Amino acid sequence: MKKNKTIFWTATTIILLWEGVMPLGTVLFAPEYVNAGTKPLGYPDYFAYALIFSKVLGVLAISVPGVPAKLREWAYAGLTFSLIYAFISHACVDQNIGFMLMPLVVLGILAVSYIYNGKIQKHGQSK
Repeated sequence: MKKNKTIFWTATTIILLWEGVMPLGTVLFAPEYVNAGTKPLGYPDYFAYALIFSKVLGVLAISVPGVPAKLREWAYAGLTFSLIYAFISHACVDQNIGFMLMPLVVLGILAVSYIYNGKIQKHGQSK
């Protein structure tokens, strides 16, 4: 059980930093770069703020203990869709392989977090 929690928290911390802290830090400390990733893809300026807000809420839902399971599931789904759409956007617009692969790498880490969250919840319910 300790191994499962260690893997879950390692993956979840990476997601928390990548999808929550870094975007929020950009809004707070470097707002001129908020839409640096979305503008070249053709998205309007306000979309970057909506995306950051959604990501921060999502990582809070998956990382804060005691969040209801249904809400946590929706957060994982929302973050998954966000990463899939980031891959699709880069594949269709700039075809930069590095920009295309990064969301897939983060998606893989998110999948590890999701899988090990399920293992922890299953083990906790069987007691």
